[in-house]
Amino acid sequence: MKTAPLLLLLLFIFGCNSPEESKTTSTKDAPFMWENATVYFLLADRFNNGNPNNDYNFGREKDGATLRNFMGGDIKGITQKIKDGYFNDLGVNAIWVNPLVEQIHGSVDEGTGKTYGFHGYWTKDWTALDPNFGTMANLGELVKTAHENGIRILLDVVMNHTGPVTEQDPIWDGWVRTDPNCTYQDWESTVKCTLVDNLPDILTESEEEVELPQHLLDKWEQEGRLDKELAELDEFFERTGYPRAPKYYLIKWITDYIKEFGVDGFRVDTVKHTEAGIWGELYAEALKALRDWKNENPEEKLDDLDFYMVGEIYNYSIYDGLNYTYDGDTAVNFFDEGFHSMINFSLKWELKDKHPDEVFSTYDILLNKGELKNKSVLNYLSSHDDGNPYDADRTNVFNTATYLMISPGAAQIYYGDETARLLNAEAEGDAKLRSLMNWDELESDAKRDGYSIKEIHNHWQKLGQFRKNHPAIGAGTHQKISDSPYTFSRSLNHNDFDDKVVVVMEENVKEVDVQAIFEENQKIRNYYTGETANVENGKLRFKKDSRILLLESV
Repeated sequence: MKTAPLLLLLLFIFGCNSPEESKTTSTKDAPFMWENATVYFLLADRFNNGNPNNDYNFGREKDGATLRNFMGGDIKGITQKIKDGYFNDLGVNAIWVNPLVEQIHGSVDEGTGKTYGFHGYWTKDWTALDPNFGTMANLGELVKTAHENGIRILLDVVMNHTGPVTEQDPIWDGWVRTDPNCTYQDWESTVKCTLVDNLPDILTESEEEVELPQHLLDKWEQEGRLDKELAELDEFFERTGYPRAPKYYLIKWITDYIKEFGVDGFRVDTVKHTEAGIWGELYAEALKALRDWKNENPEEKLDDLDFYMVGEIYNYSIYDGLNYTYDGDTAVNFFDEGFHSMINFSLKWELKDKHPDEVFSTYDILLNKGELKNKSVLNYLSSHDDGNPYDADRTNVFNTATYLMISPGAAQIYYGDETARLLNAEAEGDAKLRSLMNWDELESDAKRDGYSIKEIHNHWQKLGQFRKNHPAIGAGTHQKISDSPYTFSRSLNHNDFDDKVVVVMEENVKEVDVQAIFEENQKIRNYYTGETANVENGKLRFKKDSRILLLESV
């Protein structure tokens, strides 16, 4: 139905409830499931500045192009927002943080002015955190605080490439290739190549032993940790029997963050640009590391779940199922290599010309009956490197929130989606997607055309809390109840936990037929407003206006 997005925009754009009204709560003790996770993705440097004293290091200056400098956000700032309850109020139960390892010290000129590694994807040293982001102690506090608040931490990891080569940042001699550039015509020209000029590609296919780069040894010695690092490497290679090839060094260094802090999972970058087998090898070490950490830290662990990995295969769609096919004819099942989930790139396009039920019903079949059964996808509508986000001009904000948070599968909120953070048209390329988090607008309740920031934030909070309380939303089965008003149910039975909800995706509906889901005389609450009603003759009748009805048993 091609008019659906416009229809939903009209239904959602005018608020019915004050953003200051108290949020309803649920007494239901819902289990956490990655299939229903609400993952908040943030760039540490752009989110919240908890320590202004670490804003500039290594001679970096504030001389980059628009939004291409380090700007001050850090790990401490994230921890503070957890303590403030910001993520719990939003229903978030996992935070995905960009890579925090030490970045190249210099800058590159990409034709748009100087660019620094503020985003975290230009690694200089996998064994250290970048001081702009914070210290190891800061990271330990972040994970501990998150766990105390029922939140899991996903670290972003990069094994495909190092950072660019600059005067301050020499090449990893013997570890990388510097040409050819990828042409994406087939598997070979997607994997054994560099993504762009001056982004050295790690020889992850190699089993040949290599020496540690002299610049890394010199760095460790200067920092007083050379002997410790070398001893740990000796122990790792002796235990595993792996050759001292580049990928195994990286696996050791990356999984050290699990061993040390109990990190819950990885979001893995550039999955399709690396041989599939490397991810299974990474996962085996990550799985062992988290199990060991939980055994050694029983009082600090959040749960008994195993390590979790979600992969970024650029342009992967839920419709690809288990096998991603490269241009050409090579198909690879990355789910066989330790991945529980893949980022789903197709949802944002489906909003343009499909009725929601067409999407929801199809996703339900694929996730509950198709080849993705017992697997999952992570849906999103905007991100740090998608130049065509859904609702880029922030005019369809309520529809954006509703569609993402109610879609089957896990949901990824990109920082500022929930506050309609404006993208910066003056920046070039990906930088325009990476503006500072708009805390000031949330605090002042800035007004936009047709809504206020607190109003949209409150909408996200209600959807997020409802989703968190009801795993059936993302992990359950979908059943349409009626077309007008558009009403559906989600149901889940998991380890004796039974969960049923009904959602009405229209505004100010006062009567709902629920006889197929709820029992006669059963007390039901509209979570969005807190109003309750009893089922009479198979129907619920409400008095309060409501942007959307989120129905749960009391």
